[in-house]
Amino acid sequence: MDVSHILDSLNEAQRDAVAGPVGSALILAGAGSGKTRVLTHRIAWLIQTEGVSPYSILAVTFTNRAAAEMRGRIESLLAMPIRGMWVGTFHSIAHRLLRMHWQEAGLQQNFQILDADDQLRLVKRVMKNLNLDEKKWPARQAAWFINNQKDEGLRPKHIEDYGDIYIKTHLQVYRAYEEACERGGMVDFAELLLRAHELWLNNSRLLQHYQDRFTTLLVDEFQDTNSIQYAWLQVLAGDRDNITVVGDDDQSIYGWRGAKIENIQRFTKDFPKARTIRLEQNYRSTGNILKAANGLIKQNAGRLGKELWTDGNDGDLIKLYAGYNEIDEARYIIECVKQWSREGNRFCDAAVLYRSNAQSRVLEEALLRSRLPYRIYGGQRFFERAEIRNALAYMRLLAGRDADAAFERVVNTPTRGIGDRTVDQIRLLARSKNISMWRAASAIAEGDSLPSRSRNAVGNLIGLVNSLDETTRGTDLAGLVEIVVEQSGLKAYYEKERGERGQARLENLAELVTAARTFDPEDVFVFDNDVFGEQSPEEVAETVELSLLEQFLNHAALEAGEGQGDANQDCVQLMTMHSAKGLEFPLVFLAGMEEGLFPHRMSLEEPGRLEEERRLCYVGVTRAMKQLYLTYAETRRMHGSDTYNRPSRFVGEIPQELIQEVRSQNSLVRPAGRSMRVSARVSTIGKDLEIEGTDLKLGQRVTHAKFGEGVVVNYEGEGKQARVQVNFVDEGSKWLMTAYAKLEPVP
Repeated sequence: MDVSHILDSLNEAQRDAVAGPVGSALILAGAGSGKTRVLTHRIAWLIQTEGVSPYSILAVTFTNRAAAEMRGRIESLLAMPIRGMWVGTFHSIAHRLLRMHWQEAGLQQNFQILDADDQLRLVKRVMKNLNLDEKKWPARQAAWFINNQKDEGLRPKHIEDYGDIYIKTHLQVYRAYEEACERGGMVDFAELLLRAHELWLNNSRLLQHYQDRFTTLLVDEFQDTNSIQYAWLQVLAGDRDNITVVGDDDQSIYGWRGAKIENIQRFTKDFPKARTIRLEQNYRSTGNILKAANGLIKQNAGRLGKELWTDGNDGDLIKLYAGYNEIDEARYIIECVKQWSREGNRFCDAAVLYRSNAQSRVLEEALLRSRLPYRIYGGQRFFERAEIRNALAYMRLLAGRDADAAFERVVNTPTRGIGDRTVDQIRLLARSKNISMWRAASAIAEGDSLPSRSRNAVGNLIGLVNSLDETTRGTDLAGLVEIVVEQSGLKAYYEKERGERGQARLENLAELVTAARTFDPEDVFVFDNDVFGEQSPEEVAETVELSLLEQFLNHAALEAGEGQGDANQDCVQLMTMHSAKGLEFPLVFLAGMEEGLFPHRMSLEEPGRLEEERRLCYVGVTRAMKQLYLTYAETRRMHGSDTYNRPSRFVGEIPQELIQEVRSQNSLVRPAGRSMRVSARVSTIGKDLEIEGTDLKLGQRVTHAKFGEGVVVNYEGEGKQARVQVNFVDEGSKWLMTAYAKLEPVP
């Protein structure tokens, strides 16, 4: 079959990549440049035009979905099924090899693959056998250490501890864990890759067989490879020098997962005959968005170099909005999304991207208030996240000891030596006596039905909760949450979980404190007009007779149970910038563009991290197809206190002639100047923006009978449903319903 006609749909650089001579190549594929098309067309070209056997091709990518898509596209191009060709992820190919050569790999024939949860349970068991205190040595940290060493190709025998107690202890766990895996015939995900690499190194005949078989290697997303993956590829490629890698050094954003940007940077040194082809024509974004991306990423040193361009139009300028605070920022984003929808666009074509998971809470609350459907892509809603649910469970026990679900959640979180058998006995006693698990646990702690060690562990939990109750009496809600997070051991527990995941958990817990500090019971009842009619929030609160803690817990439960939109529903997309890689949307917001938030403050402490943050911003910018908004808050409540933030350096690195500052209601202010200095929020919002259906204006000075004098800085809704945010001189920020607040203008 002649497939030369396929070249007609390709641009010049794509043709060069597809129809170039057989041999090694580095294809630098910019965002939106059609890399998947090039890779699949290259394989089809090799098979049909160059006469390469599918049997001799090995194509590797990073997800099963991408592998299936690649195979489907190739079969569609060739109009026939591909038999004999290996297409898969690194892990699936390694698994296939080990199943075929289990004896040579030193494995049991029916070896079992451990998923992340299975691995963690095994690590915990190993550490218990070593008498290691998990409070001091968290199992997650040990699992992270083991996987990290395997990703670097290191067994315990290759690692020196140099007297470092951290390394020495984790090496002890690593050795014992390996022995347990060998005895049980178990293989974790990192082991699949390491064992497959050792398969080559320890079996020269087998290596020669596969080198003779797989004469053509192709690798997608090469910038995301780690040390062991690249080493495995190098050994398999051997001296044949026929490996094509496709990737983009400007989109290498997974260093915290072990990805090595150095792999793509050194490829042409390791394979000196390799051609380099740059795919720079972008088919996704407008000219101004691409110019912004180019201006941003050129600040990074050591790039392989390319510049995105399009033959389409320049499109709109990039909009920059400075919110008074994070609530104002969220309100503005929703205002824009509503306008987008009114213009006939779908909600699902709008995406809000953020650096930190914790940022989603304020956005979620604003979306819920506005009744806009949304979905968090690749993640959970704020109040559904494990660390948040753990903290809330402690708080539920403080509100009422008979909450069995809360007891079950905290009983061993963090680990405190209460085993499954002990928990089973507590359950059994609770059922038989028809009492709560708390009361059953109290009885067991005081009795003699369990060994003293188990009784003491249960007694310590009861003592902890009672102590929290005493300590938090008389504190405000935010203080209560802060004490619970600290004294429950949750904060210390997650501090020991290294990497981006542990940091995200800590940020979420800090955001929970912020949520408590800004919580207003009026927010809980604002949705319930159908139930409570015209009753004031004060009258409603008296009716239900709930404490502030109970109202906050109900608020969290309602938000968690609200349910986000499913994959088929038209809803706004919320996601971290890491989750957005590979996606595209006509309308994109990059929220929280502030120093310390993005770039993340941690990036300033580690070499190379700032450049990775800039690449992450580049990924965020290039997700936008038609419209791009950058938003930030001049003040943001973080870790329970207000912070005053400068705009992100990344905003200043975008050519300023491409940026337009905007006000609320999408009214343009002016092209942004070089200084990118935005005046105080009260002056930028102006004093002429009336709140529809009320006598109030933004920036207006008002007085309240209870809270005293303040300034109106934000609002939501209109008429009787309007709510205003007032910064009071003595009481701080409060959200009030205008229908009940009786605010009086100050002359």
